Amino acid sequence: MGLYDFSLYDLIHRNGQCFRNRPAWFEADTDTMTTFGQFQSQVERLAAGLQHAGIQNGDRIGVVGKNSLAFFQLYGAAAALGAIVLPINWRLSADEVAFNLNDGEPVMVFADDEFGSMVAGMQNRLPTVKRLVNLTDTGPLEALDGLMAGTPFHARPVEADNGLVIIHTAAVAGRPRGALLSHANLLCASLHLNYCFGLSSAGIHLNLLPLFHVAGLFMAVNAFHAGALNVNMSKFDADQAVELIQAKRVSVCFDFSPILGSILDARQKQNADISSLQSVMGLDAPDTIQRYQKTTGGTFYNMYGQTETSCLTSMGRYDDRPGSAGRPIPLGRVELVDEADNPVLAGQVGEITLKGPMVFKGYWRLDADNAHTFRNDRHHTGDLGRFDEEGFLWYAGRKPEKELIKPGGENVYPAEVEKVILEHPAVAQAMVFGVPDPKWKEGIKAVCVLKSGRQLTGKELIEFVGSRIARYKKPQYVQFVNSLPEKNGAVDREAAKTLYGGEQTPKA
Repeated sequence: MGLYDFSLYDLIHRNGQCFRNRPAWFEADTDTMTTFGQFQSQVERLAAGLQHAGIQNGDRIGVVGKNSLAFFQLYGAAAALGAIVLPINWRLSADEVAFNLNDGEPVMVFADDEFGSMVAGMQNRLPTVKRLVNLTDTGPLEALDGLMAGTPFHARPVEADNGLVIIHTAAVAGRPRGALLSHANLLCASLHLNYCFGLSSAGIHLNLLPLFHVAGLFMAVNAFHAGALNVNMSKFDADQAVELIQAKRVSVCFDFSPILGSILDARQKQNADISSLQSVMGLDAPDTIQRYQKTTGGTFYNMYGQTETSCLTSMGRYDDRPGSAGRPIPLGRVELVDEADNPVLAGQVGEITLKGPMVFKGYWRLDADNAHTFRNDRHHTGDLGRFDEEGFLWYAGRKPEKELIKPGGENVYPAEVEKVILEHPAVAQAMVFGVPDPKWKEGIKAVCVLKSGRQLTGKELIEFVGSRIARYKKPQYVQFVNSLPEKNGAVDREAAKTLYGGEQTPKA
């Protein structure tokens, strides 16, 4: 290992020394606790098994499963060998799972018992995969215990700049793109999060976001980095979350609407004490944020970021400038630029660009996309924003060519949904865009023109889309119209949004 390198495995080894007997991970589903020392030992056993199985530096390891200790251990074991974890969003359809796996070309795939049969059924569609392994104790795949048979572990040199994880972003131009993040990205993000929260070894993090999501993974690592306890939920449930916050005195968590609102509702129903929850970071509606702060006396932190910026670009306390995304992170140079890449003045809207150690390594094997994204030595986010006179960043939407909808923190590109809708034999034209939604903060609306003589209900169209791609990508609202406005021979998206964006058609 290089003199100046530090990896996720180095962090695990360090914490095994510093916090050996302190609790590191509580598994809510099984009511079991793991110490930092035990975690290090388990990671090294798994790394030895992977090493014995022939995993090399740079090899990809696919994972399809809900949050678990074994999932988090796999990140550590891969890190020890210089391998790259390829976590898959389990909410995707089987075809989408197969695409993302094949895009990363893993040599092994781990799956828990809920998804093991699906993965086993697509084995003939995964030409690079040599072994399928259970992530949990049961399942149709090879037993995990057999991989941890006690062979000795020999540490390998891993550079901080080596790839650690590929997280697929939403499908732009019809296909997802795998964002490659390094050890340095992860650990720098962890320190930035700690700068925001001031988390110490006395802290307790409720790990409620999925480990395939950049915020879920980075928050879990941030807590681990601080020597704090991760209280893990396999899948978010508001009632269980409230019970855990009260019982374990949880102090911090991440929020995408409607998570926090549902926790507050469950707290009221249970008459529970969640006053320990003093720090929440993420995105939510002002009334939910104010309700949380009034209920607990805690602090909500607004932020802006994306997978490609290691989760964070700017952050700050909500009360410092309500509605803003805070100020740029300490190790990030944020500039807003016009179409010619010239900086814009305070108060003017420009594309958000970032330079610094949080910028990802690039999209997996997409050289042309990387050249465009990284032009002029800056990461171009495709998002728009403006700075006020005091340096607070205000999010102003997406650039038209990168229009994005974010229901509940997930990323959905309209073009992907439109493509599926147009596969329906009754649909002649379709336009998809984001609209305000009371539950998800932003909902998905489809405005469609039917072919002459054809009939279709909104409910039928929603189910059609949900049967072909991940169900979180299906529209919540559908409106049928006689025609869509056009400009230069194409649908005029801005005019269509003006006509149909303000009106919320009833959910089917």
